[in-house]
Amino acid sequence: MTISEILMKYKSLILIFAIFSLIIVVIIYFAPKLLDVLTYFWPLLVSTTLFLIAVVVFSRGSQPSLGSLGEKAGEGIIDYVATQPESDQGHKDE
Repeated sequence: MTISEILMKYKSLILIFAIFSLIIVVIIYFAPKLLDVLTYFWPLLVSTTLFLIAVVVFSRGSQPSLGSLGEKAGEGIIDYVATQPESDQGHKDE
């Protein structure tokens, strides 16, 4: 096989690779640099970081004791749902 036959055999793959490479080069050339993005958004990044640190600090400092609360948390609603109204109890006996 000659070189021209091999090139004709893989013509579509070579064309796809060339287009893909051109697209990558254009994106890299025209895309903003990472440092430019960071300098534009640094106030947002700093405030978000400080907010997340505050959330972590306050969540560690105020852990409620779930031992007594966890067991009795749903007892009121369970008692309300489980008990039957007085009018329904009278109809069952008749």
